[in-house]
Amino acid sequence: MSEKFSRTEMLLGKENMDKLKTAHVAVFGLGGVGGHVCEALARCGVGRFTLFDNDTVAASNLNRQIIATINTIGMAKTEAMKDRILSINPSAEVILNRVFYLPENADNYPLEQFDYVVDAIDTVSAKIELAVRAEALGVPLISSMGTGNKLDPTQFKLTDIYKTSVCPLARVMRRELKLRNVKALKVLYSEEPPIKPQTDTGSRSPGSTAFVPSVAGLIIAGEVIKDLTKG
Repeated sequence: MSEKFSRTEMLLGKENMDKLKTAHVAVFGLGGVGGHVCEALARCGVGRFTLFDNDTVAASNLNRQIIATINTIGMAKTEAMKDRILSINPSAEVILNRVFYLPENADNYPLEQFDYVVDAIDTVSAKIELAVRAEALGVPLISSMGTGNKLDPTQFKLTDIYKTSVCPLARVMRRELKLRNVKALKVLYSEEPPIKPQTDTGSRSPGSTAFVPSVAGLIIAGEVIKDLTKG
């Protein structure tokens, strides 16, 4: 038993830890949600990651993103996340794609190579593309709905996209996926109505906190671990 994962093995067992060691998980988007997904998966012993993000760490990320520190500002998020994963588990394999995933380049990144896919990106067209492709291939996918302009981390729920309510992003996803005949999509969404920001900075970005997207990421990671180790 590896000492660094010994406490997890006490709960999951050796056979499941071996499954996690060989599991290949793709994480699309390394912001407040995706970064915490990677953090938790690395601490659970997942052995192989493929990361997708085209952004760099900015000062505005310091309030919520686990890879954001004064020392990583200006660094590619993929590189910062790789460094963090390897600082937890040096034997992990981390493959980087510094790219803005879109329908136009999706053919370059076949999903069938992954045991699980996590969608933590904001762009609707990219989220839809992942959902369509994953369902067609039978690849497990979980998609994060909106976490911005929220203050209550207790209102997250895991469900199918067609059972969601309240969340504006989920509403758009339901409509677009129905048009594309996507039958199901596992999502994490919040039942908290979006809060109107109290200040106007001129930015289109929503307000955010340290404790809402992080909780979303940890819940998603827990679901990934459950699915990878079941059966």
